[in-house]
Amino acid sequence: MPEKPIAVAMSGGVDSSTVAALLRREGKPLVGMTMQLWNQRRLPEVNKEGATGRCCSIDDVYDARYVAEQLGIPYYVVNFEKRFEEQVVEPFIDEYLAGRTPIPCTLCNNFIKFDQFLELAEGLGADTVATGHYARIRYDTPSGRYQLLRAADSAKDQTYFLWGLTQQQMAHTQFPLGHMTKPQVRELAKELDVPVAKKPDSQEICFVPTGDYAAFIEAYRKEKGIPTETTRGDIVDTEGKKRGEHNGVHHFTVGQRKGLGIAAGEPLYVIATRPAEQLVIIGRSEDLLRRELTAKQVNWISVAHLDAPLRVQVKIRNKHEAAPATAFPVDGEPARVRIVFDEPQRAVTPGQAAVLYDGELVVAGGWIE
Repeated sequence: MPEKPIAVAMSGGVDSSTVAALLRREGKPLVGMTMQLWNQRRLPEVNKEGATGRCCSIDDVYDARYVAEQLGIPYYVVNFEKRFEEQVVEPFIDEYLAGRTPIPCTLCNNFIKFDQFLELAEGLGADTVATGHYARIRYDTPSGRYQLLRAADSAKDQTYFLWGLTQQQMAHTQFPLGHMTKPQVRELAKELDVPVAKKPDSQEICFVPTGDYAAFIEAYRKEKGIPTETTRGDIVDTEGKKRGEHNGVHHFTVGQRKGLGIAAGEPLYVIATRPAEQLVIIGRSEDLLRRELTAKQVNWISVAHLDAPLRVQVKIRNKHEAAPATAFPVDGEPARVRIVFDEPQRAVTPGQAAVLYDGELVVAGGWIE
């Protein structure tokens, strides 16, 4: 019986292109697939010509197609625009308007890249997807579970965005670069004559190339014909004293310092937002410290559930250094977890993820309430 092909998620960047070239050299049957997620001609007022650094651009599609041609493998572009808008873009906007700070890359991984993409790959006869993510997967025989582990390159590790992977998805996913550093991948790309070996990495969110989330939200709602609501309100300090005014809470996120428009003798930061009251609350750096958080919609990975307190390290942002903490089960709610840090952490932000680690092992992840 012929070996089933591996579907390579080809973004047009050096990482996924190197994965395809590496698997091709190993003699694996492959099919290349690129996801068309967002029409980048939409919202021209915020989608400036010449914006660079975004992922999933039209140029990236061309690059992916060219790499596939050079490797001599079948190649398809898959249109997921409608699904992406419904399950990534619209929740992103709703979360911001609700005063939370969402992570669209995690939503994309959870609902598109390792969900719909895997389903489509199976329709093409593939039972495994390979991507250029920096992470590792292994099967643990004693527990009978697939495990997600940090990448060898700590600077490129992407497990913070991959905590939503299910056991079924990990069983059909490969991360061939997880044991390599980025410089090693660049060298391998040169060795394999990958056409995009010197291409810079993408940085920005594909549908917000300028990074101005508030402008994107306003332009999107205008395109949809959603009436502009009055969102002006007050900026108050932690004692309730008015310190200024703002043009909408979606312009602010917890921990923000710049753009407050307030003169003060000391640095001030956004401590919280209350959209229902159109309030932005500001305070000093020490007001940002929190000892506890609760996460919801928790996906347990290395364990099936939490029965007793567990010592872990917890990341609350991608660039946050995982901090020692204890995870406590929430009675009757296995998809929630209470985290108590050994030391207070700065800017615990609703809408971001709390990802629990045991050394290099990802224990679980969930959304901060």
